[in-house]
Amino acid sequence: MIQRIQSIYLLLASVVSGGLIFVFNLWNTIKEKIFVVDLFSKEAITLKVIPLMFILSAILSIVTIFLFNNRKLQFVVGRIIILINLFLLGLLIYLSLNLSGETTVSEKGIGMFLPILAILLVVLANKAIKKDEDLVKSVDRLR
Repeated sequence: MIQRIQSIYLLLASVVSGGLIFVFNLWNTIKEKIFVVDLFSKEAITLKVIPLMFILSAILSIVTIFLFNNRKLQFVVGRIIILINLFLLGLLIYLSLNLSGETTVSEKGIGMFLPILAILLVVLANKAIKKDEDLVKSVDRLR
């Protein structure tokens, strides 16, 4: 049952979360020899968490495709992916608003909108999963 529409949506969500972050920039940084980032500062730790959350979202999307036997679990994992992407989106918005424009960030990239696209795709997948679950329940009532 891998050929269902929700599998395509989840595959696209994993491509958006795992692949497109390497294509589109989140932001372009100014590299100067004078500017040294403290490795344990709040910004440095947050900048290390963002790619990990993108990769976690992509891996969970791939794993969810293969949970087609258990639609309820597939639906719950889809909601978890949505929560991860909402947290990621909030983190990106927080960083873009708190980092000053010319000291570390010169230009915000389109990659900051990738979590929105991933959320949209997972919501469409969850809608299709719910539709399949309702169809199975209606057939079970007829037996």
